[in-house]
Amino acid sequence: MFKAKIPMLVASLLLGLCVQSAQAVTETPAQGRVIASADQFSVLAHRDRIAPENAMVNERLSSLLPALMAETELDMWLVINREYVEDPVFFSLVPQPTFAARRTTMLIFNRLADGQVEKLSVNTYPFGAPYESVWSGGDLDEQWQALADLIVAKDPKRIGINVSKHWPEADGLTKGMHQRLLAVLPEQYQQRLEPAENLVLRWLETRTEAELSVYAHAVGLARGVIAEGFSSRVITPGVTTTDDVAWYLRQRFEDLGLPIWFMPYVTFQRQGESCSDEQPFCSINQGVIQRGDVLHTDVGICYLKMCTDTQEMAYVLKLDETEAPQGLRDALRQGNRWQDILTAEFKTGRSGNEILAATQTASKAAGLNSSTYTHPIGFFGHAPGPTIGMWDNQGPTAVNGDWPLYPNTAYAIEGNIKQPLPEWGNQTIQIMLEQSAYFDGQRVIYLAGRQTEWHLVR
Repeated sequence: MFKAKIPMLVASLLLGLCVQSAQAVTETPAQGRVIASADQFSVLAHRDRIAPENAMVNERLSSLLPALMAETELDMWLVINREYVEDPVFFSLVPQPTFAARRTTMLIFNRLADGQVEKLSVNTYPFGAPYESVWSGGDLDEQWQALADLIVAKDPKRIGINVSKHWPEADGLTKGMHQRLLAVLPEQYQQRLEPAENLVLRWLETRTEAELSVYAHAVGLARGVIAEGFSSRVITPGVTTTDDVAWYLRQRFEDLGLPIWFMPYVTFQRQGESCSDEQPFCSINQGVIQRGDVLHTDVGICYLKMCTDTQEMAYVLKLDETEAPQGLRDALRQGNRWQDILTAEFKTGRSGNEILAATQTASKAAGLNSSTYTHPIGFFGHAPGPTIGMWDNQGPTAVNGDWPLYPNTAYAIEGNIKQPLPEWGNQTIQIMLEQSAYFDGQRVIYLAGRQTEWHLVR
């Protein structure tokens, strides 16, 4: 009797799992948002961007930097660079408008006994607020000696300099500048120099409340321009090429005064042009866009110092269609489901490699064929912080993947899923998604929502 009930019990359990799976697919994903155009968002003139950018820099220097220097236990931080070879961290520290580290520019951050940080400069051309100029002039030898005298006078025990074996963002002190620093410092202070790697990474990856507010606006602009490009406003099926759309995106950003950090690109998937699991990307075709094509784009802009990275999908309707085929709608839902699986694994203190492994386990259990390659974002499109997989390496990533997850950090939630598309004779379709989001310490919040509905070209 008991043995006879086992098949029925297994069947019942499997049916329950199928029902749960179907419910997970059909439920409307959270944080979905449709943005129709960049015209929904204002864009400040370059002159008007100076005040808010400087307000955010000043807030970071007065509130964030002291906490991070205490966290990393540095008494002094030196940022020394020359014109044309600026330190990657330099522009995140200086007031606007600043276009270069004129001649040789030296920034000194000195932590006081009460925890506050002095913001000092030894420059030919003083910055003014928020920096106190300790020396200004024109003689380079005098400048270096002034720096040495300042360091001796402040007598810091641990002095951070921007040298790093693994993190390019923390490796901004050139060999020539390093040699000159050693040449002017007394030997006992040379021994106190150490890499400021942890401080640089924490400074660059941490977002303030004010930055997150404008960040959402920047991401909305990027998503709005994509929506314009993936519409009949730009695309005439059978005429418009993928390059035409890519150049529309670039020109539109240019017209809005929004710098891009890479050239936008547009590709398509088409029935009859198959894709295998061995191919990392299915959407590689370029040329004239036809009805029935599945389109994909990847764009990245920067606004008010915050950089975005966004990938979205579109479908070009056939003449007898009013919406995307059910198989495509199901596939997009599975892409959203992969996003939810990934972001559910964001836990403070976990490394990028640990988040990746947990995501892969949960994704496999859910029956998804997914690939995860999510990265930090902020002052740079590819910013420092925990790497969560790479498109060409779905295993652990040394060093970058070992960095822990901190609250108040932002990420490009990037990856893809593949599954058969019934309307294309079960040909594999790939859904590639990337949306900018931030982790508040408890959950991941999409800065301007995420794509949960297909862009439709009519």
